[in-house]
Amino acid sequence: MDIVLNDAELVRQVGAGDREAEAELCRRMAPRIRLYGLRHLRDVHASEDLTQQVLITTLEALRAGRLREPEKLASFVLGTCRMTVLDLHRGTQRKERLLEQFRADLPASVQSFIPRLDHDRLTRCVQSLKERERAVVVMTFYDEQTAADVASFLGLSEANVRVIRHRAIRQLRDCMGVQLEQ
Repeated sequence: MDIVLNDAELVRQVGAGDREAEAELCRRMAPRIRLYGLRHLRDVHASEDLTQQVLITTLEALRAGRLREPEKLASFVLGTCRMTVLDLHRGTQRKERLLEQFRADLPASVQSFIPRLDHDRLTRCVQSLKERERAVVVMTFYDEQTAADVASFLGLSEANVRVIRHRAIRQLRDCMGVQLEQ
């Protein structure tokens, strides 16, 4: 494809079955999706899986003509990323709840492979945070508040809340001894 297409035209061509347009869409969107996955999933392999899943979902939607506003392709892809990550988190939480519920029924050989969170250590790590950092972390992850809600409550900007949260998570990760895969 020699001509650089805008997003709307790219969407139309994918909808018309143009395989080169599909390849261009993947080249254009894959790096953005991968970065989103790295930021929100914090794992290289999970980010790669997210990239594939979102590209497949996007291509299926475009082939079926389900994107009403073709010029908003990037927003559609970002929304698909958000929903996919939320689904992954929900699935993980559901598995953890089931595991806790039925852990006693599992054979001892299986139980030894199940990771356990050191709640006492996590408590000490959270308590070691500065008051503002602790408030941001608790409101975000325990109360499930958005950055806008936390910012409004604490009298900060949303960007400041995100920076504080990012730094606090890094401190918690270091305190817990968690290493990220690269």
